[in-house]
Amino acid sequence: MSPANEVRKSKAERTADAREKARLIREEQLKKDKRNKLLIGWGIVAAVVAILVVVALVVTTSMKQNGPVADQGPTPANGNAHGGVTLLANTEVAKLDPATVDAAAVGEPPQAAPAEVVAPGAEAEAGKPVKVVLYIDFICPVCKNFEAQYNEQLTSLRNEGKITVEYRALGFLDSRSTTNYSSRAANAAACVVDESPEKYAEFVDALFANQPAEGGAGLSDDKLKSMASDIGVDINSCVDEKTYRPFVKFTTKEASAIGVTGTPSVFVEGKQWGKGASAQTPFPEFLQAAIDAKA
Repeated sequence: MSPANEVRKSKAERTADAREKARLIREEQLKKDKRNKLLIGWGIVAAVVAILVVVALVVTTSMKQNGPVADQGPTPANGNAHGGVTLLANTEVAKLDPATVDAAAVGEPPQAAPAEVVAPGAEAEAGKPVKVVLYIDFICPVCKNFEAQYNEQLTSLRNEGKITVEYRALGFLDSRSTTNYSSRAANAAACVVDESPEKYAEFVDALFANQPAEGGAGLSDDKLKSMASDIGVDINSCVDEKTYRPFVKFTTKEASAIGVTGTPSVFVEGKQWGKGASAQTPFPEFLQAAIDAKA
């Protein structure tokens, strides 16, 4: 049938067709809207789940890093009963068998600052090299500055056999990070000296070279583990299990109990540098006087 002969629809029929077409369009749009709402809903659910997973990881990590630490625990091999690790010539450390410590047995800090701080195990020994004992905190900027100024000199004198250098790493500044970084870094250093004592000095240098700013989270446990791995030491399980956090807790508490109030606190042959008569004496001169006295 030619277009000229087509039956022309009535106005009512045309109106009905238009309404049907509009109905079909509305139904299709409603289906699309429903699908979009479902997709948006599932997208929101997925986003909420992802957020909850992240929150759970953050909470879990925070609990691991900031949770309670036992009073009793082992010292690392080559760590002494006062929290120290003693560097000898080159990469050697003083060899010591593991022992145990108990922070609960340590007394409270003195109510008034003592006229002279006496650091246990820091006293001079006849016939031995001059003993340098450093109370440090790995997030302490002044400690980093001390290392930058004097580490080369201390290393040279160690290698000549004139001195030994003992680090006692503290958690004094745990409150300066959101993750107890000071204690975590000290624990990692203890893990290294237990596993590979010849790498201890290198790891201490790396901790200061990568020192985080105060007030933040500090370096993560994964970063500490990777820093050890970079120098060939596996401390993964030791860090995860916080093996030497009681050791760090003990060292920190003992330092407070003897009157140490800040880091670095430096002792040469048992005498504290920067206090009393030595307050105005530059450290190199203070150290050299002790070496000359023993010559």
